[in-house]
Order: sequence, then structure tokens, then C-alpha cells
Amino acid sequence: MKRIGLIDIGSNTVRLVLFEYTSGTGLKELQNIKTPARLARFLDKDNVMAEEGINNLLSILNSFQLISEKYDVEEIYPVATAAIRQSVNVDDILKRAKSEVGMEIKVITGKEEARYGYHAVVHTISNMDAVTIDIGGGSTELTFFENKELIHSVSLPFGVVTLNTMFFQGKEHNDEEALEKTEKYVKEQLKSVKWLSKRKVPILAIGGSARNIARIHQSSINYPIAGVHGYSMDRNDLQDVYDLLEGTNSDDLDNIDGLSKDRSDIILPSSIVFKSLYDVVKANEFKFSRKGLREGLAMSIISKDYPAAFNKYHIFRDSLIELSNDFHIQREEGEKRQQIAERISHELEKFDFISLGKHEKYLMKNAAHIFYLGSFIDRDATSQHTYYLISNSNINGIVHLDRVRLALLASFKNKTLLQFFAEETGWFDADDLDSLQTLGSILKFANALNISNTNIVQDLFLEKADDKMRLTVRYKGDPIAEEYQAIRQKKHIEKIMDTGLEIRFVEA
Repeated sequence: MKRIGLIDIGSNTVRLVLFEYTSGTGLKELQNIKTPARLARFLDKDNVMAEEGINNLLSILNSFQLISEKYDVEEIYPVATAAIRQSVNVDDILKRAKSEVGMEIKVITGKEEARYGYHAVVHTISNMDAVTIDIGGGSTELTFFENKELIHSVSLPFGVVTLNTMFFQGKEHNDEEALEKTEKYVKEQLKSVKWLSKRKVPILAIGGSARNIARIHQSSINYPIAGVHGYSMDRNDLQDVYDLLEGTNSDDLDNIDGLSKDRSDIILPSSIVFKSLYDVVKANEFKFSRKGLREGLAMSIISKDYPAAFNKYHIFRDSLIELSNDFHIQREEGEKRQQIAERISHELEKFDFISLGKHEKYLMKNAAHIFYLGSFIDRDATSQHTYYLISNSNINGIVHLDRVRLALLASFKNKTLLQFFAEETGWFDADDLDSLQTLGSILKFANALNISNTNIVQDLFLEKADDKMRLTVRYKGDPIAEEYQAIRQKKHIEKIMDTGLEIRFVEA
């Protein structure tokens, strides 16, 4: 186990994040505290950080150190980005942090900042190719990766605070002239990055401004599940959020659900940047990543002690294993359910009772591993807890639609409850529900065949027996619990086959 603290000293906010890593549950966030510092505003025209800004920073660092001590963190890593990086008195700031607080601040370059963001994204989102953007207070980092390998990166000399200072001083947040000048400037900056134009890949957005845009959009459409990591928008969605912000008076911005009060005066410039980037890239999707600089840096630190901790090609698999470990599902138990479900589906396919696509099999296999995960909370409401836990959990490497599918399969109890849960999102038509019911039925029966978690089932096969089907289950051990549950749950398989099922247990 390793426990570390990261302090992200940005141009807009200073944030403390405490992480814990174990090989079983992966990288977990123990605490996340931020305070608005707006350090970029304390830089004068000669880029000298004012005394007031330095004192604010030192006070924040002192508070964060006290919090870290209460969590028994092994090491604290303070990193500073654009505002400190641009300060001509940066050496004085670092010396005072060392002497007055006892912290050695690492000032990272724009390229390093972009690389850490890329590192976090490729380890938590499944896209193989993308452009990433991280708008800070004083700089904007862009990368392009292909097949998960970093190809290009750049740091541009503007952020939401600097754009606000450049174009909106003394003006309303939606001043028409300021918005036009901002858009013109941003487009010129983006077009200067020659490797960016017409990439025609998704944009993966990192940071607080992107998070606010995603949350505003989710609130505006009454998005039915929790979480913004992996949330996807298109160009029209970005325009809708911009129109909402632009058409709202400053006094009414606090009434927009999803918009942080700390960002109400700087959210429109970031919205302009996202729209402009979408157009320059000719993107096909705008997706938000909750993981960025801090997570990328934490992964880099932890990988030194645990080289195999993070695999960018097995994101969903590793995230699912960590989820099952969180809820104490034994790996052997999950794998046995997967094995039995695969054998049942194969036998049903052999007799043409079902025809499953590759993606359906993939979802069924993974749902088998975490089937009835909610029993950890309450066995009397296992299905309900399973659905709501999975559908609202942050599962890396999977889109939100498939996350809900996974939840519906892993929680399957009967057709009525399946339809009840599915109505929450309204994302599935009759054909989708029929498919989910079939897969869920297989999972429920597979669970019955290992209900004691003693791995007694060795193999099984279907055969025709007069006017019905016969399932022969070869076992080793005592099948008393499995025989009872198999008889109780065989109706789910009979519905799939539309015929009766005789079950015969034979000692292997």
C-alpha cells in the first residue's frame, strides 16, 4: 500500500488530493479539497507575483500540510503550473515555501503538464486516438495521441483567468464585443498549432472548466445517472451550453445547475475554447475526463514502486477487478460464474436458441464477474443495490450506455425489475430489453449453478430429450445447493428455448 498527497498549484485554484494505492483496489482518492486562489491575477504587467498572492499561497500550503498529516500520507508532492511558472520572482516563491512551510514545490513545464494529463487519460478512457485539452487558469495544454502513444503536445499561453483579464475587465461576462475578441484570439492560437487541424478524432477534455460544461449539460437534459467521467457531447450540445451561459445575466448565473460559483465569471471563455477546438479538429465527439494532471502524476509516482500497477490497454478489465475487490467478490467466484455463463450460452447457440454478437458476449462475461455485487450491502435488496451501484459508479474504460447495460445484466432478477430499472434512463427499446433479458437469464441460471461458491460444476451440455431439452451437469463435490437453485431458476432458460428443461446432475 502507498499513500501520497498531491498539491496542484494552478493559476485559478489550489487543490489537495490524497491518494491511496493497493494492488487489489487500485488508485483511490481519499480526500479532495480545493480553494480558489486566482494566482494569475496577482501577476503584474512585468509578471511579478504580488506579496498578497504569495502569502495566500503559503497560507493554503500550511493548511493542506496539516490535513495531510491527519491522513498519515507518506509524501506530499506540491506541483506548480502556469502562474508560478510565469512569475519572474519564482525562485523567491520557492525559497519561501521551503523555509516557511517546509515544502519543496516542483514547477512543471507546459509540456510536462500536457504529458501528465495525457498519461491519466489513456489509462482511464478507452479511446485509442484523440486530442486532449486541459484549460487551466493561465495556460492551455493540448496533446494528440494515436494508438495510445503520445505524438504531439503543446502548451498555449492563455487560460480562463488570463482570457478573462485580457478581454472582460470591467465588462459583463457575456459582453458581445469581449466574446467576439476572445473567439478571434482563441482561433488564431489554435490555428497556429499546425498538427491540430482536421484530425477528425474525439476531443478528451480535462479540468474544472470542462467538468462544469459537462455538468451544466447533464442538468439541462436531466441526465439520469451520476458521473461526468466519460460523458460525451457533440458540437450542438456545446453550442446549447454556450447559448445558455451567454443568454443568462450575471446575477442569475448561480441559478444554473452544474455551474460552480467559483467559475461563473470565467466559464464563457472556456466554452469558446471548446467550441473553437471542436471546429479546428473537425472532431466527432467531445468527451470529459475526470482524470488529469493530478492522477497522471500520481500514476507516475506509484509506478516507480509498482511497475505493473497501470495498464492502458486493459482499462475496463482492471477497473472491474478493482470494483469487485471493493465489494469483496472473490476472483475465483467471479471467474467461475463467467465460465458457466459462457458454457450455457454456447450450448444455447449450438441449438440455435440464441445468436449473440461479440459485444453482447463481452458484456455478459463481465457482468457475470460482478453479478449481484449489491449483496455486500443487503441480501434482501441485492438486485436494487447492484443496479444503482454499478450504474452510478465511475467505471473506467466503458461508455455510459454500456455501464447501464452492465448494471442491468449484473442485477437481473426478472423481467419486471429489468423493465423498471431500464425506465430510469429510457435508453433501451423493446429489442434491447429482449436481448438484455436473455443475457440476464443466462447469468441468473449460471449463478444458481455456483450458488455455494464451491466450484462443484465441472462441465455441462444440452441435448434433445423427446419433446423437451435435457441439461446434463457434471459435478465434483456436493451439489445439494446447486440442484435446488437450478430447479428453481430453470424457468429462465425455458423461456429462452420456449420448451421444457430437464436437469440431470452427474458426478464427474
